[in-house]
Amino acid sequence: MSDENLSQLNDVEVVSTVYYNKENGYAIVRVRAKDEPGQITIVGTLGELAGGATLNLAGRWIVHPKFGRQFEVATFEQARPATENGVIRFLQSSIKGVGEKTATLIVEEFGIGVLDLLDEDPDQLLKIKGISKNKLKDIIESWGRQREIKNLLVFLQSHQVPTTFAGKIFHLYGAQAEAKLRENPYDLAYEIRGVGFKTADHMAMKLGFAPDCAQRLEAAIAYTMLTSCERNGHLFIPKPKLLEDVARMLDTTDYDKLELALFGLEEKKRIRIENLSEQGISEAVYLMYFFHYENETTQRLYQLISHPTPISRKKIDKTLPKVEDKLGFNLSDEQREAVFEACSNKVFIITGGPGTGKTTITKAILLTLKELGLKIKQAAPTGRAAKRMAEATGHPAKTVHRMLQFQPEGGFHYCEDQKLKADVLVVDEASMVDAQLFVSILRALPHTCRLILVGDVNQLPSVGPGNVLGDLIDSRKVPCAVLTHIFRQAQESFIVVNAHRINEGKFPRQHPCPPPEADFYWIPQEDPVKVQKLILDSVCERIPERYGLDPLRDIQVLTPMHKGDVGTQALNSALQARLNPKGPGVRELKRKFATFREGDRVIQLKNNYDKEVFNGDLGWIVEVDSDSHELMVEFDGNHVHFESSDLDELGLAYAVSVHKSQGSEYPAVVMPIVTQHFLLLQRNLLYTGLTRARELAVLIGSDRAFRIGLNNATSGNRNTHLAYRLRAIFAENRLY
Repeated sequence: MSDENLSQLNDVEVVSTVYYNKENGYAIVRVRAKDEPGQITIVGTLGELAGGATLNLAGRWIVHPKFGRQFEVATFEQARPATENGVIRFLQSSIKGVGEKTATLIVEEFGIGVLDLLDEDPDQLLKIKGISKNKLKDIIESWGRQREIKNLLVFLQSHQVPTTFAGKIFHLYGAQAEAKLRENPYDLAYEIRGVGFKTADHMAMKLGFAPDCAQRLEAAIAYTMLTSCERNGHLFIPKPKLLEDVARMLDTTDYDKLELALFGLEEKKRIRIENLSEQGISEAVYLMYFFHYENETTQRLYQLISHPTPISRKKIDKTLPKVEDKLGFNLSDEQREAVFEACSNKVFIITGGPGTGKTTITKAILLTLKELGLKIKQAAPTGRAAKRMAEATGHPAKTVHRMLQFQPEGGFHYCEDQKLKADVLVVDEASMVDAQLFVSILRALPHTCRLILVGDVNQLPSVGPGNVLGDLIDSRKVPCAVLTHIFRQAQESFIVVNAHRINEGKFPRQHPCPPPEADFYWIPQEDPVKVQKLILDSVCERIPERYGLDPLRDIQVLTPMHKGDVGTQALNSALQARLNPKGPGVRELKRKFATFREGDRVIQLKNNYDKEVFNGDLGWIVEVDSDSHELMVEFDGNHVHFESSDLDELGLAYAVSVHKSQGSEYPAVVMPIVTQHFLLLQRNLLYTGLTRARELAVLIGSDRAFRIGLNNATSGNRNTHLAYRLRAIFAENRLY
């Protein structure tokens, strides 16, 4: 919105707030304006406004397709209320301890100038009946806070910094907020989640900081590290690569100053530089907390493994006939050995591809441990994975976050000071566990507890930084059963056969039988637009007709990326139009990136412990209230209410990313593989997508794109040092 196109609205009085999002500050507010009849609606990033507040606005008039004429605010400043009614409403809505009655008495006594009185001579308020010295103290403190927040808002606006963060900044710095920001605005990027380097940098440039000042260079290094680690899953970055990336971002060639900035961050203990000679890296740069995760994991895992809690082989062997009776078959020698190793070792890993019997061995181990009288807990990183785990083993399972009891203020109830009451913890889908979550698990385990990790190391690694399962296996210090034998029944599945072929870098084989016997199809098509049409036809018509599967409940489209002709955004829009079109009486709710409609399939995008729905959970919209911007969603029989401020946690789920599908299984999977997605095409992504299918997999796309993915087996490698640290600590203590 350019300045010359902005309209002005001055002395606007706030009547009521229709909607306010605490996360981003967006608000819909009803106001009265001098030159406008009745009430008007203003929208924008306004923060939390008190009723009666007076605003001067700059923005433009827009016409909302449903709600009509509105004023979209670009910038605003808050003035003092200009009417007695405005002052009364402002006092009662913004000053602690002042209700409507007291506010009316104050204005009757002192008029609209009472706000000046609060600044200059607040003791005058003691004349008002009901205001004691203690109450006056509360009023003065509350007014001081209001004044300081207002000053901060003005300061942020004058430097074009989103006022969204004013509350967080004030909470962090208090009355010193403006002084702190003038001293070093880059601290915002370190201290407040959501304020990135670019926002802080914009403010710093407005305040006159030099482009090559130490504060800017240090913040740029920290920002580059964090974004690279979060995007690529690294725990460290080699120093030459880091400085090269920062220099490119800042468009500088002054490496000497960047070296000094790196030293400054090390002095402040924000980074750690390590010599990782085993990997041929003389200077590896860690963000300090990533270094602590890796180091603490090493120490805690060693302590857990080295603390003896023996169970004799004789005792285990004695329980196996009972276990085999419950299983309904005899274990093979290989399976018996895996059960013994899992029961007798403090930490044990079970890994293998589809059809290799991970679930069978896990169930046998659980039955054996129960027969031995041990208290067992089961967990998985996602709600769907935990549900599958419970169904497969017949033993209750929770998400890791729910098991450890995540606290709203951060951290977990079960931790170093409050241990889990368990003799055995089994974690399924362990490839999804990142470095931070694994440290949290280890902190919660008593030294007497056994830890069994179950997962497929060939799948995509965790979304968060680290490569825990792969590093533990690579260390060769954690006992591990690597299952490779594909059982006869699984050999009949081309999903299983082709998953193993992909893992070996081989092109998949076409199933020789026609539908419905065939469970795997590769449909070659180079043109992404035609790939999209094939996906729509397959999901909406061909698969339902030939396999009798419900397109809404049984078929899941998985795709590597969000953008492009066959990304999640385009496919969700197209599939929604085919499978759940807008019709008479079907209520819907428009959001920035999606339209939610009754009957839509949706996915929960983040953990919400209050609602007990978790990242990756799939549900269906059963009710839409368009007026209040609210939804009701059914997740596995539970009806969950979403207010307008919660809707950013939901996305359409006709098509989801392969990463979001981890830990889930679907009766049928349809997956595009095109050269548009070449940056993300990796062997483990193809493998993960295919192994989400239980009964049918249809892969559509370019032979060339598929071969790019098959040949790309190393680009997703992560910078970690956990395997080497584990070898070193065991060597130092001479423990195998």
